[in-house]
Amino acid sequence: MTAALNTVWVIFAGTLVFFMEGGFALLEAGLVQAKNTLSIVMKVLADVTVGSLVYGIAGFALMYGLSRNGWIGTSGFFLSGHFAPVAQVPIPVLWFFEMAFAVAAISIVSGAVSERMRFGSYLVFVVVGILAYSVSGHWVWNPGGWLAKLGMEDFAGSAVVHTFGGFAALAAAWLVGPRRGRFEGGENPFRPSNLPLAFVGTFILWFGWFGFNGGSTLSAFSPLIGPVVVNTMVAAAAGGLVAIAVTRVQQGVYDPTMAINGVLAGLVAITAGCAYVDTAGALAIGAVAGILVVLGTGWLEQWKVDDPVGAFPVHGVNGVFGTLAVGLFAVKGGLFYGGGIHLLAAQLVGCGAIAAWGFLVTAATLGAMRAFGVARVSAEEEAEGLDLRLHGQHAYHRGSVFSHLPEATSPGRTVAH
Repeated sequence: MTAALNTVWVIFAGTLVFFMEGGFALLEAGLVQAKNTLSIVMKVLADVTVGSLVYGIAGFALMYGLSRNGWIGTSGFFLSGHFAPVAQVPIPVLWFFEMAFAVAAISIVSGAVSERMRFGSYLVFVVVGILAYSVSGHWVWNPGGWLAKLGMEDFAGSAVVHTFGGFAALAAAWLVGPRRGRFEGGENPFRPSNLPLAFVGTFILWFGWFGFNGGSTLSAFSPLIGPVVVNTMVAAAAGGLVAIAVTRVQQGVYDPTMAINGVLAGLVAITAGCAYVDTAGALAIGAVAGILVVLGTGWLEQWKVDDPVGAFPVHGVNGVFGTLAVGLFAVKGGLFYGGGIHLLAAQLVGCGAIAAWGFLVTAATLGAMRAFGVARVSAEEEAEGLDLRLHGQHAYHRGSVFSHLPEATSPGRTVAH
């Protein structure tokens, strides 16, 4: 009965994590221009289709296979053979849960390169990215991993998933280059196409995050499930509220985009420590994340790195902060709770190694594509929009939307078609 309930719990949590891909699709579709809506959701679909197969063939083995010197798994390819003892659930169940995490890590990058990267080149990146993610995941979540032996703690992936994905996104956005006209002065024409859609995507991600963090107990009987869920909720709410307040002070308005990214930043930051901190710690972590995401967005503007959805400020900056926050706020071992410096030092080494790995692998991959001239679409394709040029149709057919409206609503005032 115990094994059966654990199996059902992990599968259920895995479906919540998998459903987060719908959140990524809606969030990113709402934040890009209308002419590139299909392009971005196709990239998210590619994350799932290509990413799940690559993770099944090789990624899961690299991550959870028997460890060689703590760096890489060497068994379990094609989901057969020997694996490290990680959880009391069947291997196929663990694979499903962890596959959803791997796909989520790669989906972080899709938004950062939206509106200008070639679809075929992105497919190649997904393959490389999944394999690279699996290697660094081995370091932390495989019992034989070198960071695990060092004492690093990352309960659900602020480092493994979000720091890796965030720094990969930074490298990808930098190497692919900004959208044409993005930093050429004057009014910024790159406005989100559908913010209500982005909000729906945010709520789906928030919903799925309870499976992301709660399911990482890998046990239906864990006493941590309740505290993990509470901490996840508190940090997300604090991150969103603080980001709203900061932008109100800075800009004089309550910025919807920063509200969205503040919630996501709080979720990212609490992911590593959700099982190790108390509620007050979760509140503090979420609040700081809400500040950092605003600052991180400003840093990208200064660096002239074009990240249309804020992937790096949300996932990279707050992935690092959330990982370090474990060393500060953990009830057992945290610096602020009398635990000394050891845990914080292990967290610093771990997130630094994963950030560097994610950035360098992505930079090498995208740098090679750029050298061969296959990283991004042509100027003409970018101007017309990737939906029509790469996928043969528009996401929104205006005739079907406006055909029922009269030509004029009042004398001298017409309805645009």
